[in-house]
Amino acid sequence: MEMRLFPATDLEVSVLALGCNNFGPRLDQDGATEVTRAALDSGITHFDTANSYWAGASERLLGRALGSRRDEAVIATKFGMKNAPDGGGTSAQVVRDSCEASLERLGTDRIDLFYVHFPDESTAIEETLRALDELVQQGKVRHVACSNFSSGQVREAIEVATDADLPRFVASQVQWNLLERGVEQEDVPTAQELGLGIVPFFPLASGVLTGKYRADAPPPADSRAANWSYFSDIATPERLARVERLSEVAARYDRSIVDLALGWIASQPAVISVLAGATSVRQVESNVAAASWRLTDEQLSEVDATL
Repeated sequence: MEMRLFPATDLEVSVLALGCNNFGPRLDQDGATEVTRAALDSGITHFDTANSYWAGASERLLGRALGSRRDEAVIATKFGMKNAPDGGGTSAQVVRDSCEASLERLGTDRIDLFYVHFPDESTAIEETLRALDELVQQGKVRHVACSNFSSGQVREAIEVATDADLPRFVASQVQWNLLERGVEQEDVPTAQELGLGIVPFFPLASGVLTGKYRADAPPPADSRAANWSYFSDIATPERLARVERLSEVAARYDRSIVDLALGWIASQPAVISVLAGATSVRQVESNVAAASWRLTDEQLSEVDATL
């Protein structure tokens, strides 16, 4: 497994991260433990969760799944989403309370990467950063990061942190995949300029880039697109036609569309680690193999031409 460092830190993670949003609704403790141990055995060191994932269940299941192997893992979790069990927003009190609750659920004494899940317009970023600084000084948090921030919000946070000598964000989570490339205009270049590593989520476009959906057939009965309107809304005929074209490109290299999707995003210079969920050992192994593919410049150009 390839390892990469977040810029200007000693925080090294595997290029593929296990996203733990499936822990709770699709995996119970036994399933979460099986997938987590398969990930560790495959060389994955980066595990991403949030206090808002299923009212904290994801954190609890992950902590128990890691157990005595906790020190093999880099744990990333998030706070600040409106439906978070420890309170929404990013006020100083929410930051402190969320950290303590996440530490308890995870069964650990430190969070390696603590994300502001969403920006909070009602709280000054300096207040949030000062509270995060307290946690860093106490050793409860190693590094801080942001998720779903615009380029302007990232820039403001870095400027405030620099001027006030507060912890700087070292990572930015963004939605980025072969079908969602808008972040390439401003968000990714800004992060690179300011020294943040990019951690893409939804690299398979919520399953659209797996090939399971087809324009000429209804979605599988057990799929997310068949059961949640959000996912059915993104599985549009136009996107499915693009997936067909991308599948043809992948086939020319004896690869699957999943290989192409994960290999393509892992081949982007700004990317440190790619978040991909899994609900089985086989899926973990498949994702690990896919994320090991590094596309050549010629292959990257072919993908661009296809889109």
